Amino acid sequence: MPPLIEAVPLGFQHVLAMFVGNVSVPLIIAAAINLPSAETIFLVQATMFVAGVATLVQALGVGPIGARVPIVMGTSFAFVPVMLPIAAAYGLPAVLGAAFCGGLAMAAVGLCLRWIRFVFPPVVTGTFIVMIGIILLPVGFTYVGGGFGVADFGASNHLLLAALVFVVTIGFNQYASGFLSEMAVLIGIVVGYVVAIPMGMIDFSKVSNAGWVQIPMPFHIGLEFVPVAIAGVVLMAIVTSAESIGDITGTVISGANREPTDDELSGGVMADGLASSFAAIFNAFPQISFSQNVGLVALTGVASRYVVAIGGGFLIVAGLIPKLGAVVTTIPNAVLGGAVLIMFGLIAAAGMKMLAGIPFNKRNMLIIGVTMAVAIGLPGQEDLYANASDGTKAVLNSGLIPGAVVSIVLNLILPGRTDGQSR
Repeated sequence: MPPLIEAVPLGFQHVLAMFVGNVSVPLIIAAAINLPSAETIFLVQATMFVAGVATLVQALGVGPIGARVPIVMGTSFAFVPVMLPIAAAYGLPAVLGAAFCGGLAMAAVGLCLRWIRFVFPPVVTGTFIVMIGIILLPVGFTYVGGGFGVADFGASNHLLLAALVFVVTIGFNQYASGFLSEMAVLIGIVVGYVVAIPMGMIDFSKVSNAGWVQIPMPFHIGLEFVPVAIAGVVLMAIVTSAESIGDITGTVISGANREPTDDELSGGVMADGLASSFAAIFNAFPQISFSQNVGLVALTGVASRYVVAIGGGFLIVAGLIPKLGAVVTTIPNAVLGGAVLIMFGLIAAAGMKMLAGIPFNKRNMLIIGVTMAVAIGLPGQEDLYANASDGTKAVLNSGLIPGAVVSIVLNLILPGRTDGQSR
């Protein structure tokens, strides 16, 4: 536990690293089904509150639940392609009902993980981490350009602001020492935010219009259990367990230079699953360990779960006080883009570090190569499956799901798997 005067800003740094990604999911779904403004704000506040509670459980642990490593939890982007068609066809209660079931399925995977860990050896989880980083990079560049759907995307003010944050972050990380080096991401974001104010890029009306207190309301939206919706989300939850394992592994390797234990992996995946079910009850979407913070741990070297727990406390407060959350939402996308671009790249680098510990024989190279080909290639050619059902298109277009399935299956069926490769 660092001194409190250092731990508090470091915890806030973790929150900033994932904040926009965390609240983007409810904003995307709300816009897709034309939710009223009041309901959208309610979803955003619920999202922050749930992420904070989930982060505390993941970092500090409750009995066997929680990895007890510096993992920040947040709303999973991986479920968005599946949830959007469900929301459009059956409504939000069906989405939340399916998410509740999916969370239980993921928790079951975590409970049994010590017996099925051979399904997720380093060649699979390492490839999955690389895949996450590469797939997220276009999102980072979207932030650099100003964000999704902005009218002036790619304008010079966005690019210059992102470049400033990028340079400041790298400069402090590499040329400063001690606490200043560890705070590089937060310093970069603060510098970018201050510069953005005279540029007229901060909309403070969001803060003045926000309320002061909002109490979480379980079952406000409700749960409906639609079989076809449940099937899609449960499949996604089981496959997404590989992402959770990859994030936990990447964090432990980056922060402690070792492989995670069975208890850490099992508790972490169970926490992801139960947090997703908890989120559905409190009107939020499935939770997952946030990959951005894998990159943040690798960048700063700060691997204290107590720092992350402080970040979880910030999220809970932001979920209870809309004005505080509104202040953070005023950060321009370009400011965040300059920082997350570095972290997304470091996620891929963390996966490469993991893969460096396995033999690069023809078997493992085939698993890595085919997995990357499927994960990156399929989303780039949507016309190949244009005539498929909406559910199939959602699965294929995610990239992560087909990539994870391919890597797991190849590892199980190709000859030459050894005990050393399966742990």
